[in-house]
Amino acid sequence: MRFAATFSLPLVLGAAALAAPAAAQDFAITNATVALGDGSEPIPNATVVVRGGRVAAAGAGVAVPAGVSAIDGQGRWVTPGLFSAVTDLGLWDVQAVGESNDTDADDSPFGAALDVAPAINPASQHIKISRAGGVTRASVTGYPGGSIFAGQGALIDLGADNSAVLRPRAFQLVTLGEQGGRIAGGSRVAAHALFRNALREALNLGEQEPLAVDTPEGDVDLGDDIPIDARLFGGEATRGADVLLTRFDAAALVPVVNGRQPLYVGVDRAADILSVLALREEFPNLRLVLVGAAEGWLVAEEIAASGVPVITEPLVDLPDSFEQLGATQSNMGRMVDAGVKVAIGGFMGDNQPRYAPQQAGNLVALNRIPGAAGLSWGEALAAITSVPAEISGMGGRAGVLAPGAVGDVVLWDGDPLELGSAPVRVFIDGVEQPLENHQTQLRDRYRTPQEDELPKAYEW
Repeated sequence: MRFAATFSLPLVLGAAALAAPAAAQDFAITNATVALGDGSEPIPNATVVVRGGRVAAAGAGVAVPAGVSAIDGQGRWVTPGLFSAVTDLGLWDVQAVGESNDTDADDSPFGAALDVAPAINPASQHIKISRAGGVTRASVTGYPGGSIFAGQGALIDLGADNSAVLRPRAFQLVTLGEQGGRIAGGSRVAAHALFRNALREALNLGEQEPLAVDTPEGDVDLGDDIPIDARLFGGEATRGADVLLTRFDAAALVPVVNGRQPLYVGVDRAADILSVLALREEFPNLRLVLVGAAEGWLVAEEIAASGVPVITEPLVDLPDSFEQLGATQSNMGRMVDAGVKVAIGGFMGDNQPRYAPQQAGNLVALNRIPGAAGLSWGEALAAITSVPAEISGMGGRAGVLAPGAVGDVVLWDGDPLELGSAPVRVFIDGVEQPLENHQTQLRDRYRTPQEDELPKAYEW
């Protein structure tokens, strides 16, 4: 998968005031078609109950507890909030304006150590627009710039408050294949050498003892429960003179080689996928996630046997590069049929997170084409809810309407996988969210424009 900025110029608002977190509501949605998000088919005439910010019950025959306000679903559809995997949400305003764009850092001396969490803007219009599209949680990453490592991604929720980041440094992203080859020096050979060297340097740094930090109370031994950033300064361990990574980058990769932080690998070609899977022979603790995998169907059995999950863009079917010659819209269906855990993702640039239901719906329709491999309706919804949540480390807690899961609930005006359907109410952690954004404001302003509300003409 190639990570690159596009140069669209969306309309943006000035900075808006950030709301304080609101208290969770106890509510129930009754008389609705409920899709649990776990791969099962929708349940007609069902109820969802949310109490204390979490799902209490969902399904047919569920009674509304006393004191819980009920919303009549009027036969509409209810799903868990969408979980968008591998996005750039909150990292840019206008991509062509560098000052407003924090998606990459071409000139930075760091790569793996980059951490997107401090740059995420909860007031971003892209977060607001995605929330209005039913997206309630996401994983966020930057693009690889001057390094094959894009840095450390974060998990966020899209609530209308100033506390978006749920988990900083949730995963590390590296790109290989054609893009990695270009960055590393011109070939895949260079990219793999650079990549394996980085992992070895991280292993070496992680094995050095003791690592301590000077504090007013004296030296403190740093165990695995201390963030690796704390090991960077005042340490007694030494490193060889031939290392390529800064100490900051090497330290950021220690959780990766120790298996405490997932490693997302952007790769498309079947041969490149197999090369990535083989890395675990040398680095057995790697928790790999394949991102892209346009030719994954060609090696689906090998991916399934490895247990490595995949995040893919399902509608990629044009060979616009040599590493995507085998691309097909049947890619995801064939991998799922082989037993691979696959989520729809890669929502970066113009591929916006709110397009996830459309892409999932296309995979359902694909089943009607002879010889093609799509998904069932339940599988398609799970691919944009529970499966990306599970891959991101929130399995059972997000992307599903199950007891104990977060109270992320979306009420739709129709089948959510149909192009003409849209959310009418969105709840995150049991709190109803505003759906207003710059696009809805422009729609309302110009739907029935008044003379004094028209844009002022330029004066020459």
